[in-house]
Amino acid sequence: MTINWPQLDYLGWRDTCSALHLYLQVAGKYRLAHSPWLNHSWNATFYVTPIGLASSPIPDGPGIELLFDLRKHEVVGTNGDGSRASFALGPTTVAAFHGAFVKLISDLGGTPSFHDTPNEVPHPLPFPEDHRDRPYDREAVQRFHQALVATDRVFNRFRTAFLGKSSPVHLFWGALDLAVTRFSGRRAPLHPGNIPALPNDVAQEAYDREVASVGFWPGGGGIDYPAFYAYAYPSPAGFRAAPVEPDAAFWHEQLGEFVLPYEAVQAAGDPDATLLAFLTSTYDATADLGGWDRDLLECAVGRPRQVRPADPHVEAPADQPATGTVEREDGETKGRYWMSVDAVEAEMTYSRASPSLIIIDHTEVPTALRGRKVGEQLVRRAVEDARREGVAIIPLCPFAKAQIDRHPEWQDVLHG
Repeated sequence: MTINWPQLDYLGWRDTCSALHLYLQVAGKYRLAHSPWLNHSWNATFYVTPIGLASSPIPDGPGIELLFDLRKHEVVGTNGDGSRASFALGPTTVAAFHGAFVKLISDLGGTPSFHDTPNEVPHPLPFPEDHRDRPYDREAVQRFHQALVATDRVFNRFRTAFLGKSSPVHLFWGALDLAVTRFSGRRAPLHPGNIPALPNDVAQEAYDREVASVGFWPGGGGIDYPAFYAYAYPSPAGFRAAPVEPDAAFWHEQLGEFVLPYEAVQAAGDPDATLLAFLTSTYDATADLGGWDRDLLECAVGRPRQVRPADPHVEAPADQPATGTVEREDGETKGRYWMSVDAVEAEMTYSRASPSLIIIDHTEVPTALRGRKVGEQLVRRAVEDARREGVAIIPLCPFAKAQIDRHPEWQDVLHG
């Protein structure tokens, strides 16, 4: 199988897609019922493999692993005793699939007990009662799998550039989306829930930390075409108006997310780079507007057999302020404050909007100087100069804004 980006026509295979979605829900609910809870429902997901979607080991009976083989079109179960059981994927009903799946689990020594009604779908019908005939388009399923393999490759590359907490690249059977999520490390406000056919406590646990999430849908859920998405929770002020790449990406008001049609990636001269630009630019918008500690959380994209360089060792105690002089370079339209400590330089840049107004737009403090109040000293010097020169400040940079918010005595220089 190649790893090129195939053409996908959601409307042409949506009935098969709906059936596959429900079959994955049957297997996913079994996994969920027998796996200890892992933060953000990560114990329930599937993972892309070169031949399909796999569960990883499920702690039931002798241990059971499930595979939806989307090349040979069968569901395969293996257990810790070396046994194997399978049944074919093809035109059938959800009720018949449910019966075959229950038998497979029983044959492998497992306990086929799990909740029998789907989640996150309109008009959910218990699996054993769903006798509607469902088609199965083998070629469309294979194209979908090929798209998942290509997407998984780019998502995993994107994931390597983040040092903070991140999810695996995994498929959620609730919405049938392949996703990867980055976390700021901070708590989030309580999620309102109210997601159809999803318990509120599940949604609230999933979003109890600040996130930047990206993913891929085959279609449905408000759009009739396959697409990539990106969202933040909580969504920072100005997020929907943030500039993102490529040009085909747009803010979908109903979904409250950025959307990039799959076709724009598939038809691009360099699909991987096009998708990576979307993932990176939407994350940048979240991190910058949300004030994430990017210096602590990020690193270069990983490469085979190249160990990530360790952060420079900080010799001074974390609570010991750095000593030195804050210098300034001031031009007609732009300027910067900078400070060098032990040959390591930190800087804060600004733009001059008018003779009486500057905009602080960026602060960069290397890891070696973190915790030593270098950034605070840069902001302090800007405040002192603003007072002396009769200049107002707009702290567009999230770090500078946070510093001024923490020092009420500095707020007399704020614009407006």
